[in-house]
Amino acid sequence: MKQIEVVAAIIRKRDKIFATQRGYGEWKDWWEFPGGKMEAGETPEEALIREICEELSTEISVDELLCTVEYDYPKFHLTLHCYLCSLLTEALHLNEHEAAKWLTNDELDSVKWLPADLEVIKALKKIFDK
Repeated sequence: MKQIEVVAAIIRKRDKIFATQRGYGEWKDWWEFPGGKMEAGETPEEALIREICEELSTEISVDELLCTVEYDYPKFHLTLHCYLCSLLTEALHLNEHEAAKWLTNDELDSVKWLPADLEVIKALKKIFDK
């Protein structure tokens, strides 16, 4: 089975988390955390900073690893490294996504998350519940 390793930014602003809606491909209209594939020689943190700049035209600080999710999609195995992040600049521009929302803990279940991202939601709820 094909293996894909990606990074995702869990961007926090006060009590809200930033979510994006896919605008393309097999999973179009499903929600996810922004990020993407690591390139050869990149650390996860470097990949995340690059991907967020490409996807959202903004700068982030990568604060800490939240979780790593291993998930089998029908056509590939995904390793998803999720990092809690903060914005260094306020402006966000959707270069690849169809839509975006800032969600509170109570709103996390209001969108249709990609299957692997559901595991991330569980980890996030543990943080919010503290």
